[in-house]
Amino acid sequence: MLDRDGVGIHYEVAGPAGATTVLLTHGFSSSSQMWEPNLLALAGARRVITWDVRGHGLSGSPDDPALYSEALSVEDMTAVLDAAGVDRAVVGGLSLGGYLSLAFHLAHPERVAALMLFDTGPGYRRDEAREEWNRRVERTASAFETRGLDALTDSPEVARTTNRNTAGLARAARGIMAQRDSRVIDSLATIAVPTLVVVGANDIPFLAAADYMTGKIHGAVRVVLEGAGHASNVDQPAAFNHAVLEFLEGL
Repeated sequence: MLDRDGVGIHYEVAGPAGATTVLLTHGFSSSSQMWEPNLLALAGARRVITWDVRGHGLSGSPDDPALYSEALSVEDMTAVLDAAGVDRAVVGGLSLGGYLSLAFHLAHPERVAALMLFDTGPGYRRDEAREEWNRRVERTASAFETRGLDALTDSPEVARTTNRNTAGLARAARGIMAQRDSRVIDSLATIAVPTLVVVGANDIPFLAAADYMTGKIHGAVRVVLEGAGHASNVDQPAAFNHAVLEFLEGL
């Protein structure tokens, strides 16, 4: 557990030291537990770091809304790598975790050896689309405040999560998941590291985003997993692990 100015950040390390390190970030309202179907395979020959975004899992859920932001989350990722003694890593994540991986690359490109983007999107360039997204985020946050745990979806990556603090999730939605600008989507063409884009064939809302990122990131590899929805790593773990390992072994 890291102390980030009074906010605890939980992380775990699996796999052999000295090998390629992978940093994985979970999706909104989930936690590092969502990677359980993948850790045995992925950490067999390399070090894998998983962590809980503030407001999630075993990490702290501070009362102050100002302690939740994209920038703070990116620096939490930096602190986790520092604590593990890692200068450069393959950085990947699912949904919100994928977006934070892109934001991390924008802030610290020198620390990213490769990117892995799972069932995610790069944000919005148009103000109207961003505003619509933020209205959805506000509805999500309000639902956690009024309905508590009943507001959780039944998505497989969420179902694996325990230690839920719905007030923290509401603050995380408003502070971390809400979009402020187009910096991340505008940065796609500048990405020069190997990039893997994975999306479930049934994850309809993110198929177009996967195509967009693949087209904008030079040399990006796109993999569509049949029989998988938004939680592609949980829905089809064997196919997901194969795609990720094949990419990692090619670095």
